[in-house]
Amino acid sequence: MQDNWTIKDLLEWTTRFFTNKGIEEPRLNAEVLLAQVLDKDRVYLYVNYHAPVNRNEREQYREFIKRRANHEPLAYLVGKREFMSLDFKVTPAVLIPRPETELLVETVLELADKEKPMAICDVGTGSGAIAVSLAYYLPQAQVTGTDISQSALEVARLNAQQHGVEVRFLEGDLLTPLPVQEQFDFICANLPYISEEEYARLDVQVREFEPRQALWGYGDGLELYRRFIPQVWPYLRPGGYLLMEIGCDQAQAVAQLLPSWVKMQVEQDGAGLDRLIIAFQEGT
Repeated sequence: MQDNWTIKDLLEWTTRFFTNKGIEEPRLNAEVLLAQVLDKDRVYLYVNYHAPVNRNEREQYREFIKRRANHEPLAYLVGKREFMSLDFKVTPAVLIPRPETELLVETVLELADKEKPMAICDVGTGSGAIAVSLAYYLPQAQVTGTDISQSALEVARLNAQQHGVEVRFLEGDLLTPLPVQEQFDFICANLPYISEEEYARLDVQVREFEPRQALWGYGDGLELYRRFIPQVWPYLRPGGYLLMEIGCDQAQAVAQLLPSWVKMQVEQDGAGLDRLIIAFQEGT
């Protein structure tokens, strides 16, 4: 192997290597990892295309390449993921935020009366992507996030601090850590909804690296929603909304879990798949 490597050399070699290993978007992966090693943005790579990369930096880059070739998620390697135009810290303790989950946040922003104070609860907050984004874009809102995982809540608190927002994080199962009689204008949930059968078919970088607890919904994938939905109504103010991310084939099954006096609509994600259920009382 040559001794004098430039940014151009490394990117071209790594792109070929990732392509042969079946890594999606090999060039992007190569750029993101090298930018992380050099502590620069990707624009720097092109402005300094022929600049040399020293031995220590190459060693760090080589280690990243090995881990990515083993299908370790890019977000865990660089320690962050963009969501709602904000950077979120992620670790193997939390699920990596997905673009399709932005639909839930965007829907709350559309429904919210931005002239009034409001209370929002994000159940199963994980990295805090939903809760922190809502607190950031709705500064008048009081936002609470709950999660059963203490290590996930530690990441969520760091993300709230990073973005300068106040979010109350509570440890516990679903809505059980909330004070009795507290009520919210919005209750949001992106709970695990992957069935046992689907879990076995997940991409290796998801199945082998992301926390099973944040993905697997037991049985048909809806066990957590079966426990969660009956808990919601005492905590939801009259005129409030319940928003739940679901699997693309689960809308009908989730609809059957809702009380008869609740109306429901289903929103599709950017791929045209059922992704979000909005439940609200008649007359809302």
